Amino acid sequence: MLEKQPAYLALGPEGMARRAREARELMRHCRLCPRRCGADRLSGEEGLCQVADRAKVSSYGPHFGEERVLVGSGGSGTIFFAGCNLNCAYCQNFEISQLTIGATVTAGQLARMMLALQKRGCENINFVSPSHVVPMILEALVEAAAGGLRLPLVYNTGGYDAPETLALLDGVVDIYMPDMKYSEAAVGLRLSGIPDYPEVNRAAVREMHRQVGDLKVEYGVARRGLLVRHLVLPGGLAGTAETARWLADEISPRTALNLMRQYYPCHRAAEHPPLDRRVTAAEWAGAQDAVRAAGLTPLGEG
Repeated sequence: MLEKQPAYLALGPEGMARRAREARELMRHCRLCPRRCGADRLSGEEGLCQVADRAKVSSYGPHFGEERVLVGSGGSGTIFFAGCNLNCAYCQNFEISQLTIGATVTAGQLARMMLALQKRGCENINFVSPSHVVPMILEALVEAAAGGLRLPLVYNTGGYDAPETLALLDGVVDIYMPDMKYSEAAVGLRLSGIPDYPEVNRAAVREMHRQVGDLKVEYGVARRGLLVRHLVLPGGLAGTAETARWLADEISPRTALNLMRQYYPCHRAAEHPPLDRRVTAAEWAGAQDAVRAAGLTPLGEG
């Protein structure tokens, strides 16, 4: 039997407010994410994420293009945050992530967005690129819960998350949806400007799974658990086989894995061949075979 209420309600308003204060303190000489850039974001200085002490929202609304288990009948209630703690050369949303196109919002405004998405019948609240704005999310959640928010929370991340920050989300997030982008550090450095992506990413995924376990679905809709995204890249750059083996061996053979084919060249991809082309049919078939060989069933095939 799955939980009938989202995890955060058990914390109560005082517990959520305490988590928000602790998270906000991480923005002083910022160490909110693994880049630990040291910016004093509480004083208005922007971090490497290009965001200071208030979140920026690019857009929000019901999204019917997410994974079927998130969409259900009402859509996933996505809130797209501007800025990012990664610098991916091929980012398909670079206007949002790297040009930070969006509106600066208060905690109250963010809370009202959550409540509006619930009123529109969304299945969940889906925070897209939240790693650099966790304190603002927690502050808004206090108000949203007081206003009647009862939807599960989805933490939809690039997968480069700090253990200290994830610890503050324990008992808050219902569904973790991290990317696992690369299995080789050199590729992460070349394509995303991050020297230690696989090491940090795997530690984060391990902690996420510890908190919420395997994905649990009720009447076709995800309610709690881990859902991993892995985008297949041209030339095997994503290291699909190694990532699948690691998930099966180190996390769970029942890990929900969305193997994604929608890569297309954009932003600065042309500067990094073979990212200047799409994934071939043979590369896609090989990625699918590698996932099955590891003992995992790609999402949608089970």
